[in-house]
Amino acid sequence: MKKDDDTPFSYLVKVGHISANPVEVTISADAGERAGLAELWSVLEVKALSATFQVMRWKRDGVRLKGRVAADIVQACVVTLEPVESHIDEPVEVVFVPEGSKLARLPVATDNGEMLLDPDGPDAPEIFAGDSIDAGEVAAEHVALAIDPYPRKPDAAFSGHVESTDKDDRKPSPFAVLKDWKKD
Repeated sequence: MKKDDDTPFSYLVKVGHISANPVEVTISADAGERAGLAELWSVLEVKALSATFQVMRWKRDGVRLKGRVAADIVQACVVTLEPVESHIDEPVEVVFVPEGSKLARLPVATDNGEMLLDPDGPDAPEIFAGDSIDAGEVAAEHVALAIDPYPRKPDAAFSGHVESTDKDDRKPSPFAVLKDWKKD
């Protein structure tokens, strides 16, 4: 997983301390982190963001992060621009492998250059550098993907727009200016 320095919510988990027994990690964003996430996601407000993960070993050198992420956000309605509150609760399961791991390789292409991927199969593992993974960034990414791109209040409607049925309201022809033109 590439580390982006602009990520407002970060919680590093050292993978060297993860044994065969799962470790539970619970994180939540403070006011400054929530304000940064609101700006990053272009929403009015992030009221809460929390996540609970089970961090465990995966195969020989990988790490599995599994749990849930929850957030309460406020967005502007696409019709009225009034605030719309929404609750996000998403399951999370991500596998991380270190750089150079054999498990990080993508599927091999066929003779004609096509790669066969199963859309219902597991995601490819994320790659991390160093000795830690960022559980905060994983939580923020999963919430960002669950945000409704077109939030709308339940009673909001387009009432001010009425289509005209008059024939005179047709769009003028671009050739209408040529009707008075005469050839001399």
